[in-house]
Amino acid sequence: MANDNQNKDEHSLSIVIADDVKLTRVMVNASLHQAGYRDVRLASGPDEMLQLIKERPADVALIDWIMPKMNGLELSAHLRQLDDDSNHYTSIIMLTSKEGIEHMIEAFAHGVDDYLNKPFNEQELAARVHAAGRISMLQNSLLVTLSELEASNQILSEMAITDPLTGLGNRRYITQRFEAILSEINSRGGMLAFMMLDIDHFKQINDQYGHDAGDEVLKKIAGRLRKATRPTDVTGRLGGEEFCILMQFADANHSSPELFERILKSISHKPFNIGNHQILVTVSIGISTYQQNSDECSMEMLFKSADEKLYEAKMAGRNRVAY
Repeated sequence: MANDNQNKDEHSLSIVIADDVKLTRVMVNASLHQAGYRDVRLASGPDEMLQLIKERPADVALIDWIMPKMNGLELSAHLRQLDDDSNHYTSIIMLTSKEGIEHMIEAFAHGVDDYLNKPFNEQELAARVHAAGRISMLQNSLLVTLSELEASNQILSEMAITDPLTGLGNRRYITQRFEAILSEINSRGGMLAFMMLDIDHFKQINDQYGHDAGDEVLKKIAGRLRKATRPTDVTGRLGGEEFCILMQFADANHSSPELFERILKSISHKPFNIGNHQILVTVSIGISTYQQNSDECSMEMLFKSADEKLYEAKMAGRNRVAY
């Protein structure tokens, strides 16, 4: 779209004229055609102009100041609203028989780009439309550039909190969500269960099948965890072969050992198909919990507690949950 605006020939501008006097519309249209403009649409009043622009945006709008039901300044305000809604910019030229500097100042204060007195000179009209078209093209190119920058910034923001291999949230994202959930529990009640998961004997998988296979295992585990958790749970990869899940409960009674065991079994219930191999993978899980009004707690404390429970699960034989 930006390139289209930059490459647009001045005579390909889309122009809309709104004037309740037919003779004026015809004269302005004839002058613009004489100057080489061909995409010119005529409106007998504000409602018709707004409908034409809703159907297809315009680069330049020539608006009569004095019209029944809605004057040119009011029409300009409606046009600016349409521009905001469509992320587009229309250059507005006010046509008027009003004389005096105060009227010109009033028009500019209402967002009008240019001002032309009736009766108009044909050459001056063409020159002002040309200038208005340049303003429109530059503004629309800028709007496109800003939209592209916003989209790029959004992508960069998502990349900053996403693990590139698995697509899960990374440690930064987990930290952000952890703090938000703790704050919510402290103010509204409930319970947080923090699950730390570690793949059992992951080094052996890398040594036996190669690091590419190890990466595939990590991605497939991420997929199984997505399916095993609730939409409200926060699943992330802490790094290496370590994953975590944040589970928030409105009431501590809503959590259960069976829920945690189900997540454990979601990994080991069947082998992963990696290339020509079927690789059976298990994980060990350590869980720490926090409830409102319990002992003073921080994210670091819950991490440490879950890590200690994870170590217990490993020492007890792996492929199990320790609370």
